[in-house]
Amino acid sequence: MRISIFGASGRTGTKLVELVLASPGLELVAALVSPTSRHVGQPVAGGALEYRPAEAAMNTRCDVIIDFSAPAASLWLQEQIGSSPLPCVIGTTGFSRAQEDQLTGWSAHRPMVISANFALGFEAFRLCAARFASTMPGAEATVREVYHARKKAEASGTSRWLAETVRKARSKAMGFAASEPDITINREGDVTGINEVRFDLGSAGLTLTYQVHTLAAYAEGAMAAASWLRTARPDPGRYTLADTQTT
Repeated sequence: MRISIFGASGRTGTKLVELVLASPGLELVAALVSPTSRHVGQPVAGGALEYRPAEAAMNTRCDVIIDFSAPAASLWLQEQIGSSPLPCVIGTTGFSRAQEDQLTGWSAHRPMVISANFALGFEAFRLCAARFASTMPGAEATVREVYHARKKAEASGTSRWLAETVRKARSKAMGFAASEPDITINREGDVTGINEVRFDLGSAGLTLTYQVHTLAAYAEGAMAAASWLRTARPDPGRYTLADTQTT
């Protein structure tokens, strides 16, 4: 499978590069970075391939492109791909509602797996939270996240996704709109990622915790989604992690 990585010099992008280079049967076609990046022109992992600037004139021949960049850059990439059917895996987070709508519009041309969290096992964790919220809708829920100290001090896409998942599950079970759980944000050292959903029943409670030990978890999950796109060959459209694990 021939893969291009957009945002290749970022935290997760670097892990993706390492994973592709170390995996038989995978070929890194392009490691794309911002035109102003200090990595432009430098060798990728000491090999012959160089980091290339992502620009309108770029020509990338690959089977799948994996995007871990920034919202504006991600949408710019979709514009450059245009009407091409090139499958995409998008792990970029922080999209506004309007930007999400734009992504959905581009998915009319190609299959796109989009997720706020590609870490292995996260989807099962999220579904566990939804199942408990459905079974015990009276339980008050809160969401907590812990990430490294360099991350922005605002709720991550993962936490917002979890909060919305729980809200929808409770609302469906109760028959009316439930309030969205509060999100507690913590930034500590070099923590890769800890996500919690806490349910308070008054006389009892439940805490579900999911912890990412290394960034490789995100890279491995994104590669699994890319492999699904390559083998399942789904029609153009917007897909989730759940789609990749049930087909």
